[in-house]
Amino acid sequence: MSLRALSEAVLRFRNERDWAQFHTLRNLIVSLNLEAGELLELTQWQSDAEVEALADPQTDARKREALADECADVLLYLLLIADRAGIDLDAAARAKLRKNAAKYPVELSRGSRRKYTEIRAAIAAGAAEGPAGNGGCDGDERSSTRPAPATRSAAASDAN
Repeated sequence: MSLRALSEAVLRFRNERDWAQFHTLRNLIVSLNLEAGELLELTQWQSDAEVEALADPQTDARKREALADECADVLLYLLLIADRAGIDLDAAARAKLRKNAAKYPVELSRGSRRKYTEIRAAIAAGAAEGPAGNGGCDGDERSSTRPAPATRSAAASDAN
């Protein structure tokens, strides 16, 4: 099902129940965050291995279903927020990917957990340093004090 079809389905579900009256932008954003908290709760007090096991199709069916349900709740609220705010999520996601690609060029960020501000600062501080003209950013640099995510992609959300 496409994003558009899914949006239409969730709007139809909402409208059949006359719930649009409760769906202010504020309430939808709060609800999305509450659902994201429920998703996070699935990982509380779990080891990294236990959390990663949730991605394994052979994992306990109840745990997988809980993960799927919480992911779906977050997505459905996101679709409602986008509808309420008049945001084309497909266009917005594509634009954000372009922005992230500019902030995190492959040659400077591959294998690195550094935020784009750190990458840019390293370029400014030592443009002539480092291997192969990469501005001193060798991708293996782990000077950041932020915890390292399991992986970093250009699609990763950027709070700035």
